[in-house]
Amino acid sequence: MMHKLRWNNWSAVCSAGLLVLMVGTTTARTQEITSPTADPAALVNPLIGTTNGGNDYPGATLPLGMLAWSPEEPRNRPRQQVEGVPGSMRDDPGRPAAPGGYEYTSNRISGFSLTHLMGTGCAGASGDIPFMPLTGEITSSPADDQRAETYGSTFSHDDETAQAGYYKVKLQNGVTTELTTTLRTGSGRFTYPAGKPAVMLLRTANSETGSTDAHINIDAASRTVSGSVTSGNFCGYIGTADRRSYYTLYFVAHFDTPILSTGTWQNSAVRPNTTEASGGTTYGTKGFVPAGKGSGGWLVLDTSHSPTVNVRVAISYVSPENAEANLRAENPSGTTFDTVRAKAHAAWNEALNNIQVEGGTHDEQVVFYTALYHTLLGENLYSDVDGRYTGMDGKVHSVAAPQKAQYSTFSGWDVYRSQLQLLTLFEPRIAGDFAQSLLNQANQNNGEWDRWTHNSGITHVMNGDPAPPSIAAILAFGGTNFDARAAYKSLLEAATVPTAHDLSKEGCPVECIGQRPSLDLWLKLHYIPVGANAWGPAADTLEDATADFALSELGRRMGDNATRKKFLERAQYWKNIFNPQATPEGGYIQNRNADGTWPKFDPASTQGFVEGSAAQYLWMVPFNANGLFTMLGGKEKASQRLNAFFYNPDGSLAVTKSGGLHAELNNEPSIETPWLFDFLGQPWKTQEAVRKVLNTIWTNTPQGMPGNDDLGEMSSWYVWSAIGMYPQIPGRAELVLGSPLFKTIHIRRPAGDIIIHASGADTNAPYVQTLKVDGKPTTKTWLPESFVEHGGTLDFELSTTPNKQWGTNPNDVPPSFEP
Repeated sequence: MMHKLRWNNWSAVCSAGLLVLMVGTTTARTQEITSPTADPAALVNPLIGTTNGGNDYPGATLPLGMLAWSPEEPRNRPRQQVEGVPGSMRDDPGRPAAPGGYEYTSNRISGFSLTHLMGTGCAGASGDIPFMPLTGEITSSPADDQRAETYGSTFSHDDETAQAGYYKVKLQNGVTTELTTTLRTGSGRFTYPAGKPAVMLLRTANSETGSTDAHINIDAASRTVSGSVTSGNFCGYIGTADRRSYYTLYFVAHFDTPILSTGTWQNSAVRPNTTEASGGTTYGTKGFVPAGKGSGGWLVLDTSHSPTVNVRVAISYVSPENAEANLRAENPSGTTFDTVRAKAHAAWNEALNNIQVEGGTHDEQVVFYTALYHTLLGENLYSDVDGRYTGMDGKVHSVAAPQKAQYSTFSGWDVYRSQLQLLTLFEPRIAGDFAQSLLNQANQNNGEWDRWTHNSGITHVMNGDPAPPSIAAILAFGGTNFDARAAYKSLLEAATVPTAHDLSKEGCPVECIGQRPSLDLWLKLHYIPVGANAWGPAADTLEDATADFALSELGRRMGDNATRKKFLERAQYWKNIFNPQATPEGGYIQNRNADGTWPKFDPASTQGFVEGSAAQYLWMVPFNANGLFTMLGGKEKASQRLNAFFYNPDGSLAVTKSGGLHAELNNEPSIETPWLFDFLGQPWKTQEAVRKVLNTIWTNTPQGMPGNDDLGEMSSWYVWSAIGMYPQIPGRAELVLGSPLFKTIHIRRPAGDIIIHASGADTNAPYVQTLKVDGKPTTKTWLPESFVEHGGTLDFELSTTPNKQWGTNPNDVPPSFEP
């Protein structure tokens, strides 16, 4: 049965009668859920991942929505060190409490912004146009109030509700704020206390990382506020390459309440009874917002007849006229808050019901559906209702068929590993639009594909070249509605012809401006040496090897066998940085000098690597695990080392915050490692390790996510792991098997549903006893690409004790690829 989401047809989602209310935090229950939920949106807890470094935001948005209305909190404590990230301890009072704008341990809100990034690092970004409801008078400039001590409010989590598509909080200043959204618009409902002035403050210049320009215009007669902000500066405090603006966001807000008086400010000057102001905050001298800079305005609202003020707001990255058109199309005059809220809830049910689960405890279902929810927050809709958007070249473009929408904000280094595969699995059409969006960005950027794009800006953040595995993964999992041949041609040229940016050290280490930094040395030496344009030369070598493997897969799919062979050979260049004498205990992948010599080495160190140690990167050859085992001295020795990587000598799990010699399942370099036991013919160890991670470091609490969510990449790992499979090999669609957490899992897909039955499934029953694929018994620990292509049925028998005979034959292990 064909199953098609309607995320881009907001008006088609279900009616208000489907609304189900649920508080954001849940009471733990241990009983098993014995039937599929009809309302998975009610299980979502957006507060998961809002502390412990998760950096997710709890506010209201739709799947892949452009507008995300969520709280902004000022920083009130030192920032945690991010291992291996230069400058990550730099702090400034002008920064938000966390990169998503919200930190659960904070208790002060400075505003409710219309845009957000989710789960990222650095100092955040977006957080545009914060609205702040206040009671009282504006007597000093909000530009001088960096910590929102004057024009903010504290709150208690007891007075806070977070749901899919809805957010509510009662501030201690007495105002109750409620927020909900459509794809490009939002509805706000603000209830003020009686007997006090009802003020709405708009800090138009105060995006999370500042701005270089901002405008506000208040039209009291029409009860309308409009304006814009010009911003960017993602990771701008780390280096000057990104200390710049690269997008302008326009907004329009219509209030249903008369405006009694207005005022604005510019820098430190307060100007009562004015209606226009301009000026950005600047990025200071170090990439942080300085005090006393910026502009904005306020309105005093007439609540004499009703304490409740409603506002409809829309945004556009093209023009103020397009913002107004988005509002008319999605949230026209007369649309009630409750109608928008109900449709938002229904839209989330439409998206989340792509994967229906039965069984598990209440908390397990909450964590599962929240993780699935988070995987749909990262990339954002970027084109307006008329199909127009502002490109990487600063020009306005229009989407062209078959593309239906342009998307922005791709953290390629993160999402190429499993998030893009998960989305493509059940919504290949939208994933195809992702691929076309990336190609459009590259075409508008002189043919260069950037690692980390944000709105209409290239930021260069992270390392390697994630574009080939991203495009290859989307194509492998069924996203075909994009110009794949044009993408292939462009990526092939980028991998063979060094550009001036590839040869430049600008932005290094974190923001190297080239798509393939030091490509000339890769072609000459067949590895990235010490001293090259790189964040971590050894890590760059591994990432480039993965990119070349993905290009070989693209060549295969395009019928270009010569290129397939050439890039499959290039993909093995990782072997050139394997030093068999690195330590007395055994060989490691490590930094290598250009003359072939090896520098001093410590496997627990991050020297030469990116957000991880040499021990953690040793295993990052996902397309040729067997080749790695051979380099390590065979499967027995590899097994011994992989066991020591995951477990302490006393047998306890060592998968996060256990030191550089152990796994770090809170960050991308380690997340594929539990699945390697399948390649060793020890699938029960994969089943055990993955389940222990699910049971211990993913919980139904605000701290229940291990580390940055990274635009949903980490959450996608949880979803894949809970359904018992993982897309281990970049650019291909084989699925390496673990074990399902739930008794029944139904994945609805246009290409053919996947239905999983797991007899004996339980929290502590991860071990596979038998498996049937489409009714036929198998001992293979992986599924071929044809299974993803057509769908099918899996029947597991699970137990609390391992079956050390199932899946152990050499013919049962997943494939490895080399010439």
